Amino acid sequence: MNATKIRRAILSTSDKMGLIDFAQGLSQSGVELLSTGGTRRHLQAAGIVVRDLTEYTGLPEMMDGRVKTLHPKIFGGILARPDRPSDIASMNQHGIVAFELVVVNLYPFSATSRRADATEEEIIEQIDIGGPSLVRAAAKNSRWITIATSVDQYGEILEQIQRIGGTDDGLRRRLMAAAFEHTASYDRAIAEHFGRERTSEDLPALLNLELRRKSSLRYGENSHQAAALYERDGESTADIVHARQRSGKELSYNNILDLDAGLAIVRQFAEPACCVIKHNNPCGAALGTSLMEACRRAFEGDPLSAFGSVVGFNRVVDGESAEFLALDDHFIEAIVAPEFSPEAVTILTTRPKWKKNVRLIEVGSLAPEPMSLEFRSVAGGALVQQSDREFERLSPDQIVTSQPAPTELLRELEFGWNIVRHVKSNAITLSKQLAICGVGAGQMSRVDSVEIAIRKAGSRCRGCVLASDAFFPFADSIHLAAQAGIVAIVQPGGSVRDDDVLAACNEHGIPMLVTEKRHFRH
Repeated sequence: MNATKIRRAILSTSDKMGLIDFAQGLSQSGVELLSTGGTRRHLQAAGIVVRDLTEYTGLPEMMDGRVKTLHPKIFGGILARPDRPSDIASMNQHGIVAFELVVVNLYPFSATSRRADATEEEIIEQIDIGGPSLVRAAAKNSRWITIATSVDQYGEILEQIQRIGGTDDGLRRRLMAAAFEHTASYDRAIAEHFGRERTSEDLPALLNLELRRKSSLRYGENSHQAAALYERDGESTADIVHARQRSGKELSYNNILDLDAGLAIVRQFAEPACCVIKHNNPCGAALGTSLMEACRRAFEGDPLSAFGSVVGFNRVVDGESAEFLALDDHFIEAIVAPEFSPEAVTILTTRPKWKKNVRLIEVGSLAPEPMSLEFRSVAGGALVQQSDREFERLSPDQIVTSQPAPTELLRELEFGWNIVRHVKSNAITLSKQLAICGVGAGQMSRVDSVEIAIRKAGSRCRGCVLASDAFFPFADSIHLAAQAGIVAIVQPGGSVRDDDVLAACNEHGIPMLVTEKRHFRH
């Protein structure tokens, strides 16, 4: 073990958490501390002796703090190699002292850039220059230099200094890797922020993804597949990755996929909403004047398929809704909502047969989901696209049939249209009174999906509206819909047989709305 004795340290941190205790431990171990303005004042206020770096360099901080550590006397003391006589000679010639420990974390660029009220000037000023340079220099010379970039590292560094007077090769090597991860993540955040200033069709030429493992999962889609959940640094929204689990056993790979699908559906709506997810498809979804009403009507969509489902809500789950969920004929794997009332938690974790296993997932306040990129791996690379989750309004101007659609049907069509985008293609939904009655998902022909949706809806089919995620290649689906009592249709159009489809709708007196936007979900 090659331990490098630590005599002198530079401290320059934006995040001061844990710094005072660390600095006190260093000082008590005989380490001389040098620091920049803000960090120095913070430590001196705690009674810690710290030398001002500007006193050492002979130059003051300048340009509103833009230039303070960029000096040969600082970088020479970090980059010098003690086994090189020429390096030692340069240090002696120019009055440079050696630094064996560098403690740096960077300006909060990500936090500032995410602030809604942040100005362009504020964001620019959070691009750290000296900090990354110090980190990279220390990491490059890790054979002799210890670099700390996180409060999580302070304890182990201090323990070694107190025990052996310095740090060993293994620790310095690990800290070097962490340091380069730190600066790489920081640069990526800057590049991504300014890269967003592009047209919606212009995806970046180079994508760098930094994903940190948050948890290992029991297995993937199947028990023989290893799996883990990863999170992006700096990302923290109302989502499943950053959610709070209130109860139940560990989430599975499939649970996470279904919870994400359920959350995406309910967060679209301003009214109380509930959806029931099975195998990443909604088998039920509804709006209501109360959460209980939405919940009850969502389960009526397909009670058989709802067994073993995942449920999503866009409101705090109350006791009344929890009582319904806990009924004996229900079996629920997981529930996601902004929050659960104390009464709901008690009911769902004490009443039903499945109480020990149900996962209650809280995501916090639901804001509209931000535009993001979606990734799917393929052999040799990845497919990347913009997400397709933005709520879409419909207009009477989009009606193409001779038969107009009454206002109440337009709202119904809009509801179905914003649900069908979440169903696997070929996708058909039937809805009535803002509740799903039947779903046809993932079929190789559209007419098969129509037949399945009609069969699922059964006697409830009459009076439903039909939403189709893509065009009808033939008029056969329209004839089936008419026979089942469908009263209106929304679809994107674009088939070479659009005229045949339109003629069939006019023949049956079914108003049809054409959006000219497809919503495939493969």
